[in-house]
Amino acid sequence: MNSLGKIRWVRVLVGGFLAEVSVIAIVIPVSLLFGQRTLAYTAVTASLVSCFLFAIWVGRGVSSRVVLHGALVGVVATLLYVGLTRGQPERPAYLVAHVLKILGATAGGFVAERRRNAMSTATADVP
Repeated sequence: MNSLGKIRWVRVLVGGFLAEVSVIAIVIPVSLLFGQRTLAYTAVTASLVSCFLFAIWVGRGVSSRVVLHGALVGVVATLLYVGLTRGQPERPAYLVAHVLKILGATAGGFVAERRRNAMSTATADVP
């Protein structure tokens, strides 16, 4: 129970929300401009990239368990989409996009943690 208290839930929820909103903000205009055929490709790519970037953002604001925070950003983004679609059956490309949300966000958390460690090592080396 004590470890759950260390998770910055508001930051995770905001990051997941913003990641999902950015996916929608990218996918809709692209599909309107280039047609429905691009929807699957755009959704998959935007899911990976936006969750990766927002997980880095979330990771910058936490002091521990950065990779977990990143992964949770992807989970929140996925759950938001499933909630928006009321759990309707989805095409395989969207299922792949959900997996990539979580993987991208986890990778973003990993990058944020590596950056944090590199900065703390660099500041420890300064005389």
